[in-house]
Amino acid sequence: MKDLKNRVAIITGSSSGVGASTARLLASLGCNVVINYNSNAAGGNQVAAECEKLGVETIVFGGNVADDADCKSMVAGAVERWGRVDILVNNAGTTKFVDHSDLDGLSAKDFNHIYAVNVIGAYQMIRAVNEQMKTQEDGGAVVNVASIAGVTGYGSCVAYAASKGAMVTMTLSLARALGPKLRINAVCPGFIAGEWLREGFGDEKYELLMENNRNAAPLGVVATPETVADAILHFISGPQVITGETLIVDGGRHLSMAPLSHR
Repeated sequence: MKDLKNRVAIITGSSSGVGASTARLLASLGCNVVINYNSNAAGGNQVAAECEKLGVETIVFGGNVADDADCKSMVAGAVERWGRVDILVNNAGTTKFVDHSDLDGLSAKDFNHIYAVNVIGAYQMIRAVNEQMKTQEDGGAVVNVASIAGVTGYGSCVAYAASKGAMVTMTLSLARALGPKLRINAVCPGFIAGEWLREGFGDEKYELLMENNRNAAPLGVVATPETVADAILHFISGPQVITGETLIVDGGRHLSMAPLSHR
């Protein structure tokens, strides 16, 4: 999969942010893309238009990865259009912004909703692409977009951190179970500059957190949607002998955080 021309990628949650940047990056390399959104139809259509200007074909699919029927339909649409699926990027995610010490700020309903999208949705998408990828001579590549929260326990809320930890564990389990046809890896971004965190934390806290993360990172930077997309591309078109790995993308910020026992 070194050459992505005429390959087919499904990127969940790709109407903005990391997903949109990943779609544009893959399109720039000649990959046809399925753009998925849950509520942001305008964003999905805009990303698709930007990708098509790069000379590739797109499908825009409105659907919720927490719904298994939507996952199956998304994959079926790609196979019907192009006859294959080479790449799945599980980027769709959700959270609730609650301080970790505020135990009353999260309910069972919150946990269930966050896990339904972040963990079960990713599982359902892998299950949906598995049968098709297994029939292809060179199989397929899956990249799960987890988070530094799943490694260190820090994050927008306890439920989010726990769900991303589960996603990392699921990456290990399925990489082992679905090889050799599927290569499954995960990226764990740290603080990502962009509107999602700004809206979640509010302007003042967002700026403070970005400055603190940048200052604490050995490289003096925070992640951006574009740098995370670069890391995703590494697992798609980089060394083809890597599976079950987790790549932290945070400028080295995690080096002063704990725990890192999973390494």
